[in-house]
Amino acid sequence: MTKRKNKHNFWKRLHFKYRLSVVNENTLEEIWKIKASIFSGAILILIFASFLVAITSVLIIATPIRYYLPGYLDVEVREKALRSAIKADSLEQQLKFQEVYINNIRDIFTGVRSIDSVKQIDTVSVSENDPLLQKSELEKEYTKRFEEEEKYNLSVLSQSSQTPMEGIVFFKPVSGLITDKFNPDTGSYGVRMSISKKETVSATLEGSIIFAGYDLHSGNMIQIQHKNGFISIYKNCTLLLKQMGDKVRTGEAIAIIDNKKEKDEKEITTSFEFELWYKGVAQNPENYISF
Repeated sequence: MTKRKNKHNFWKRLHFKYRLSVVNENTLEEIWKIKASIFSGAILILIFASFLVAITSVLIIATPIRYYLPGYLDVEVREKALRSAIKADSLEQQLKFQEVYINNIRDIFTGVRSIDSVKQIDTVSVSENDPLLQKSELEKEYTKRFEEEEKYNLSVLSQSSQTPMEGIVFFKPVSGLITDKFNPDTGSYGVRMSISKKETVSATLEGSIIFAGYDLHSGNMIQIQHKNGFISIYKNCTLLLKQMGDKVRTGEAIAIIDNKKEKDEKEITTSFEFELWYKGVAQNPENYISF
């Protein structure tokens, strides 16, 4: 009997309504009031907490705030995956070469293919004073004129100069379609890419930011100094996430490209430019990065 009575009193206390009012101190006039029980108050607090969690989740998912969350862009995992893909491609090519070599050996032993004949070449000594090897006056004049004309022409510099690529893996800066290729003769020292949606611009290699700001011709731009003399340039960005002097890792987010919309809600494609320089000489990014 006592237990039933206690339960009834507890349920009654939960539904007992309390009154909260605001009274003017001078006139004692009641300005605002609210009546609520403990049960209804708990329900209201639960609904408000759920609404607050939902709003916070939407803000994190739909805005660039998510890029600042730890673990969202797991750079190390993506870099390891890229290295593994490159190694797998190299092993596949090596396997093909080995298979062709074994097939050739098998054809030679079975008599299908004849063994190449070996020719012996006698060594010939060539004298430096041989008149046939000397330049004529016309050749000397042409060589001198050519060197003077092309002394300061960047477009004729050798693009195949040796660069320290051992142990370096370049990360793709952004996903998109290449519209303009590398062509120094027309003043295009990089590649121009078409971006049709919101994209994250990633650092192609570990380094330090030497410039981050607005340029009159290139818009928001970031320049990163990498090891071994490489410099990467990212042009026409919408929002910069890094400042000058910051250290970045390979694949780390440094900027955002967000396309605007017209009145008819049609999406505008953004033209993103990427340049790669090595010791003051423009390099073709497609020779280092698989776009």
